[in-house]
Amino acid sequence: MPKPGVSTRASTADSPPARVFDIGISERLPLPQLAVLALQNVFGMTGMFVFPGLLGRSFHLSDPQIAYLYGMTFMACGIITILQSVLLLRLPIAQGPYAGSFGALLTVGHLQAGGLGTAFGSFFAASLIWCLLTVPIRGRSVAGMFARHLRLPIISGMIVMLIVVQIASVALPTWIGNPRSPGFPVVNLLSGAVAVAGIVFAMLWGGLRLRRVAILLGLALGTLAYTLFQPVSFAAVAAAPLLVEPRIFPFGFGVRPDLVAVFLLVLIPAGMGSMALYQAVAEWGDETLSPGRMSEGLFGVALGSVFAAVCGGFSTIAYPDNIGILRATRVGSRYVTLAAGILLIVLGGCVKFDMLLVVVPIPVISAAATLLFGIVFMHGVHILAQVEWDDRRLIASGLAFLVGLGGLFISPEVIYAMPLMLQLVLQQPVISGGLTLVVLHSLLCSKQKASNTPSAAASRTQNQT
Repeated sequence: MPKPGVSTRASTADSPPARVFDIGISERLPLPQLAVLALQNVFGMTGMFVFPGLLGRSFHLSDPQIAYLYGMTFMACGIITILQSVLLLRLPIAQGPYAGSFGALLTVGHLQAGGLGTAFGSFFAASLIWCLLTVPIRGRSVAGMFARHLRLPIISGMIVMLIVVQIASVALPTWIGNPRSPGFPVVNLLSGAVAVAGIVFAMLWGGLRLRRVAILLGLALGTLAYTLFQPVSFAAVAAAPLLVEPRIFPFGFGVRPDLVAVFLLVLIPAGMGSMALYQAVAEWGDETLSPGRMSEGLFGVALGSVFAAVCGGFSTIAYPDNIGILRATRVGSRYVTLAAGILLIVLGGCVKFDMLLVVVPIPVISAAATLLFGIVFMHGVHILAQVEWDDRRLIASGLAFLVGLGGLFISPEVIYAMPLMLQLVLQQPVISGGLTLVVLHSLLCSKQKASNTPSAAASRTQNQT
């Protein structure tokens, strides 16, 4: 019998959660539904529609060069999404561009030594190292050792929340836009609000069919609202060639050891964040995710980083937008993400489509991302509800979260006065907050866990008698 006033949550914390998906992970769907859901997953990857454009505009690249960035980003994400769906992880995981690699390329590329050529070259060297660390050997990998930490609800829940915190800067701010954008601020806010309202309506009151196309419906309504006030010209799309031609190191090549270390620090939390989301999706589908299977998923992420660095793109991560789509539609079929991966490669290889993304309104997509990011963030809160909270866990998680969050609010003059390595660590919540959490949990909570085991309890009882 538990003592009066003592929580009994610990007895149920390890029980499997209720299945979330109406359509299971290995179930198939009719082709029309598969196509619609695949297209919805493509348009759910907000960073893919935002990061190439922001990077290209920052370096004053031409529209064809920006279109090339879009194409390579789509193709890299498509290749890894296919591998994760049917060969490696075998979960409905859509791999999208990682905000950390975008931020690192943006920061490193503006250094005077080499620009984007040195940035992508150093990114390539770091990706090769990361690939070696994630090679599965007898179902295990060096990087896969983190998996045992992420099985703890306090670690996985906090990592999910820190991922959303890190990429939240491309949600609401990009929805609002800037004073130079045509629809700032009223048209951007209004069209985005129409998109969000359409998604919410379809999710809550649209029934099963509308729920599965909720994101597409919201994007269509938001785009229509935007074009009513700000017509878009498609002349550049019509003039563009049909197929993209991938190039090896299109921006040049250079390597700096210190920048290789920076990119390696950026890639590690992408793997940690992906593992946390893999675990969440596996639980939703009532799947057992072994360490070997997790290691294979990490290896897929590393392969994507190598391809992206060579051709000119971004490393990938299990995308929170698409995890939000899984939760919203309750369709967990990995054949949907397989179809999405194929569609990503086809679209990325079409220059006309890539040029279309250069001129399409971004606020509508960012508004949908704001909603989906929020859903995933609250899932992190839901995971943390399984934790048996005490002073040690409150200290570890609270300090880690504010370390991760606080780095985003350091003033630019202070950040730029620091070494580059420290700049990137403090501005990546998954690095600063995630590593702080793992270290503090190991120091403060691991002994406590050992002292609460049955054998330890029996030993204490014997000593007392």
